[in-house]
Order: sequence, then C-alpha cells, then structure tokens
Amino acid sequence: MITIDPKSIDTVKLQGYLQSSVGPRPIAFASTMGANGVPNLSPFSFFNVFSANPPILIFSPARRVRDNTIKHTLINAEATGEVVINVVNYDIVQQTSLASTEYADGVDEFLKSGLTPVPSDVVKPFRVKESPVQFECKVTQIIPLGTEGGAGNLILCEVVRMHISEAILNENGAIDQHKIDLVSRLGANWYSRSNQGLFEVPKPLTTLGIGVDAIPSFVKNSPVFDGNDLGMLGNIEALPTTEEVSIFVNQNFAVKAVLSSDDQEKVHLEAKRYLLDNDVLSSWKVLLAKKINSK
Repeated sequence: MITIDPKSIDTVKLQGYLQSSVGPRPIAFASTMGANGVPNLSPFSFFNVFSANPPILIFSPARRVRDNTIKHTLINAEATGEVVINVVNYDIVQQTSLASTEYADGVDEFLKSGLTPVPSDVVKPFRVKESPVQFECKVTQIIPLGTEGGAGNLILCEVVRMHISEAILNENGAIDQHKIDLVSRLGANWYSRSNQGLFEVPKPLTTLGIGVDAIPSFVKNSPVFDGNDLGMLGNIEALPTTEEVSIFVNQNFAVKAVLSSDDQEKVHLEAKRYLLDNDVLSSWKVLLAKKINSK
C-alpha cells in the first residue's frame, strides 16, 4: 500500500486519486444566469443532498488547477444568488459532457449542448427541459475552501421549487429508480449508469467542441439520432476536410455501398454505428460524404 502526504504531491495527481477513489458521485447540472442576463450551464460532480427540512443541496465549483481561475457558475451564483440544479440521467449524459467544455464567457451552453431552456417558476436561471428532475434554488451561503488551484467553493442551495417528470414515476407516485436511469461520475473519463454499470465518455478539456448548434439541420432533424448522438457529434473540435472524407470513403467499401443508396436513413444508421463504437470522426465522414456526393 502506498502512503501519500497530500501536501507533498502534485495537485493534478492528488485530484485524480481523490476523484477515482470517492465515487460514484451524483452530477449537479447547474444552470445560472449572469448579472448581464446571459445563461450558463455546467455540470459538477462535487454534489449531494444534505438536508430535507429545509431542503438543502450543496455543490462545489472548484478553482481550476492549471491556472487558479474560477468558473462562470461561481461568479453567477455570487452575483445573483440563484441556481437551478438539474439531475443528469443517461439520456442526456453526452450533452451534459459537451456543456462542460470551457467555452468563452458569454457563450450559451444551452445552444452548444442542444438542450432546451425552459423558464423557472421562482428563480431567473432556466431549467433543462430534458432533465427528469429540476431543483429551483436560492443560494444561502458560499464557503470558499481555499485560494489555490483545486480549492472548492461550497455553494449551499435551498430548494424552493422541485419539478419531476411523470415519466419516471411508478404507480404509487414515487420515483422509479429504473425509469430515472441516473448516471454518476468516477475518475478520469469513467461514468456509472445506475442500472447497468460503467461506461466511458471521452472529454478532452483542451479542446472546444463545435457544439450541437453547429451541426447541420439534416443531421439534427434526423429521427435516427438522439440527444446523446448529437452530443457526441458536437463534441468534435473540427469537421473532417473534403480530402479526408474522400480518402475514408475510397478505403471503405461497405460505406461506399451505403452511400450509393438514396435512402438517407441507411446512411444515418451507418453513421450511428460508428458512434456506438465511439468513433465520432468516422461518423462525421459518413454524414459529410453523402452531402458531398449529392452536390
């Protein structure tokens, strides 16, 4: 067994040990609004429920380890004292991951993730329509835990409204744990699906995904792709070039055969097959090849 003095280890390595040891952790998909009225949406896995009377949730946007900066969520919570915490289930996990991309100040993560903002009853931040449970909250206290990179900031939130989708309730009106299909975070790229087990969602923090808003309408409007598919497609830094697409098609006879068909659904199903293998780049090449060939 190795023994570690937290003060003698690199913060990035220590954070990795902590996040890989303490889990699975529920995810607070926090919606806030800046003082200028611009919405912000970001997930945090330092999160849990701590009281029922009063109903208190706590989550913690940590200072960034690499440059000791603070996150927009913390800035907005300090400025407005309001937040909506949306529960994350499997149906929106890829879009949630996409929203974690560190877009510039003023970029609307609702647009980037392709999720739907709906007005709240009591607070100004929007709720996420696709989330099965949404908590409108008033911030009661913010507790900074340090001033160095990696230090957390505990945001204590009192729930003032709770919205629950009827689709996740059982015959007695209680939340069915199979229907809600919650996901949680572990270390590195690993997640846990409560009723099935571990799965990976690769999320390079050094890149900016193009976002669901940049996906062509012929893809976004296709019945073949669900929200997770769109989240994966939006989480690519740049689309493949025409030359890259041509090379891919010429080297793949199965794709050539699919592209020769006038059935767009078959093309989209072929693209989805690559998504199921976590090969987002090849999926885009299939989609763009059909568009290029139709010109």
